[in-house]
Amino acid sequence: MTLPFTIPDSWQWVTLGDVVSRVEAGKSFTCQPRPARDDEWGVVKVSAMTWGEFRQEENKAVPPDRDVDPRYEIRPGDILVSRANTEQYVGAPVLVRECRPKLLLSDKSLRLVPAAGIDRGWLLSALASPFVRRQISARASGQQDSMRNISQAALLAIDLPVPPLAEQRRIVAVLERNMVGLERGLAGLADAAEKARTLDQLLRGRTVGGGGQLSVAAETIPLLPLESEAEDSGGEPTDDPVKVRGYVLPKGWSLACLRSLCYDWGYGTSTKCAYDASGVPVLRIPNVQNGEISLADIKYAIDASQDLSGYFLGPGDLLFVRTNGSRQLIGRVAVARKAMSVAFASYLIRFRLKPGVVDPDWVALVVSSPAWRQHLEKAAASSAGQYNLNSKTLARLPIPLPTMDEQRALVSQMSTAVTLIDGVLNELTTAKRRAETLRASLLTEAFAGRLVAQDPSDEPASELLARIRAEREAALPKQKARSRRTKKELPAPPTRVTGGDYQQEALPL
Repeated sequence: MTLPFTIPDSWQWVTLGDVVSRVEAGKSFTCQPRPARDDEWGVVKVSAMTWGEFRQEENKAVPPDRDVDPRYEIRPGDILVSRANTEQYVGAPVLVRECRPKLLLSDKSLRLVPAAGIDRGWLLSALASPFVRRQISARASGQQDSMRNISQAALLAIDLPVPPLAEQRRIVAVLERNMVGLERGLAGLADAAEKARTLDQLLRGRTVGGGGQLSVAAETIPLLPLESEAEDSGGEPTDDPVKVRGYVLPKGWSLACLRSLCYDWGYGTSTKCAYDASGVPVLRIPNVQNGEISLADIKYAIDASQDLSGYFLGPGDLLFVRTNGSRQLIGRVAVARKAMSVAFASYLIRFRLKPGVVDPDWVALVVSSPAWRQHLEKAAASSAGQYNLNSKTLARLPIPLPTMDEQRALVSQMSTAVTLIDGVLNELTTAKRRAETLRASLLTEAFAGRLVAQDPSDEPASELLARIRAEREAALPKQKARSRRTKKELPAPPTRVTGGDYQQEALPL
């Protein structure tokens, strides 16, 4: 093996398989689409292991008529990884510090049981280190921008350096002291970012409500269904706007549905595209960003001879996202600032506003406000994991109309606020990136043997590993006998985590 970096003499290069006694995989269940109640068995979802901590609420209920093997039950102290996840999170470890009873491993989750003499906290940190994460990413199969998978064999073949047990514990102690403050800082940054986004939504709602002066003779929008009978039967929608729950119309404002403000609307082209094609550039969902059209990450029509000029954008055109796997992105809108010789794809919808009737930025502000977002997310139909909005639903969106001067003044005020909020969010993002870099540097130093001093009196890792191998070989006959047990027999008592170095303590069954 070509060693990637030099380690202290008392350390040893091994594979993950050398330092875990076993890997336990969950089972596949057909579950109910809801979390399990306290008295029910549940199966963890991939999202339970995605954000660096175990989230027991991310589970699905097992039907009551299904047989459950308690050997797959998750216990406090378990180290879990997801074998199928995005590139960022596949194989990423979490420590189960607390767990409700009756929660099971899924077929997409793995439980790693460390061998005797391997500190649980050290193994957890090793799996999170940049060196190991790069190996997992390289060994995982699947497309880069979709779900990735890593097999047990590929995971167990990961290389990692092992220090003496005493040094493992010193490393964990130093990491914990530093990581506590670091994680607290990251949590504070995340909280500040959430508050900034909440402020953005609050200001949008108040702006669309007339600058917050809703108490001045407000009028309720008329109650109408999301879809009319004419739409259900395939007919044309009426010019009546639908109701947006919770919104009141300020005095002096009028109300119109989006279709009555437009002279044209429709879906984009379904022509095939590629990054290296030579045809017309075609906008996709990633090109609709923060109310603007981004020309980064652009694809081109494969058929260069195809005339797509009918899909080109003009100044003031609105582009809506009509389909996405995330409900929160449905109905996201961008405004074209100028004429653009670019087409747009079929999962976008273009609305072309009548000149001088309404400010396009005002319409974009309205449909991005909280009440309209809730309306759009509720109206989106779900099919095969995708959410969809049709043009008829969008055409009947109610658009409150103050005077054109007031529209522009409100848009300008909101634009100033958004600039300030975006500046805060950018600073928070930079601080988060620096904190994550510091965390990665700590882990890199720790697993290169440079974080704590070596102690010549420590038992070398070579002796520890020899003992692990001997114990494993001695246990082989017992394992063969154990494999003949019935499924109703239970394994050894589970463990709970105690102390800063994650010592194991037997739990009663």
